[in-house]
Amino acid sequence: MTQSHPRISKAVIPAAGLGTRFLPATKATPKEMLPVVDKPAIQYVVEEAASAGLDDVLMITGRNKRPLEDHFDRNYELESALQKKGDADRLAKVQESSDLATMHYVRQGDPKGLGHAVLCAAPHVGHEPFAVLLGDDLIDPRDPLLKRMVEVQEQRGGSVIALMEVAPEQIHLYGCAAVDLTDDADVVQVTGLVEKPDAADAPSNYAIIGRYVLDPHIFDILRKTEPGRGGEIQLTDALQQLADDEKIGGPVHGVVFKGRRYDTGDRGDYLRAIVRLACEREDLGPDFRTWLRSYVAEEM
Repeated sequence: MTQSHPRISKAVIPAAGLGTRFLPATKATPKEMLPVVDKPAIQYVVEEAASAGLDDVLMITGRNKRPLEDHFDRNYELESALQKKGDADRLAKVQESSDLATMHYVRQGDPKGLGHAVLCAAPHVGHEPFAVLLGDDLIDPRDPLLKRMVEVQEQRGGSVIALMEVAPEQIHLYGCAAVDLTDDADVVQVTGLVEKPDAADAPSNYAIIGRYVLDPHIFDILRKTEPGRGGEIQLTDALQQLADDEKIGGPVHGVVFKGRRYDTGDRGDYLRAIVRLACEREDLGPDFRTWLRSYVAEEM
């Protein structure tokens, strides 16, 4: 019999990273504000949370991240100027970001890894299950991964992580999960987790991607978690403890994602994400695809 668990309403978005892979562009601009076509990457993530019904969003920020707060705030001067021009379309786009969700911000004073960033959310989250969305992973809105994860958590309890099958030679770039099958085709039970293993040591080719729905007991574990790989407090290490002992905070399940995902944390994938999304836009796609075909033909 399916058990009902508390509804999830809060999302946490860690955004305190330095963005060193995109220097010098990120010297004075947060990497989360880099545009993907005509919206900053971070807006896609907040839109995803809001679409899944998570309208209370806490962003974990750091130094030089003030533009993130400004982007999701009202800009009365700009709005007034657009209104006077009668530019209703651009006015709606400007107002859209400030109407998506109720936004909150807290600084991660000392960047000690993803686990530490999540721990910074404890006072805001309290004793409720919550979602964590990493800004480098953009999930196509036509493939509602987070909504499915929330559904699985509300049915099964515990924590839920997003998994995606990758080629064996790529598994060292990700956290990796050992799994058992369940009665749902897209849901597995996680029995073990390894952070960025060598291909020979990986328990599977299921890679963890940047979406989590977590039981609040994760905070108690993170407070006691010692720095792991890279000298940082790893969220993967804390999830391993939950997987080892269901009595702590319920089981850990994984939703296997087979949809469209855009990785904006890598320069090459960032460019590919822009091309893919631009090609699919009704207002940009036809002309852009024509130019792209011509460009590729000339280069070949």
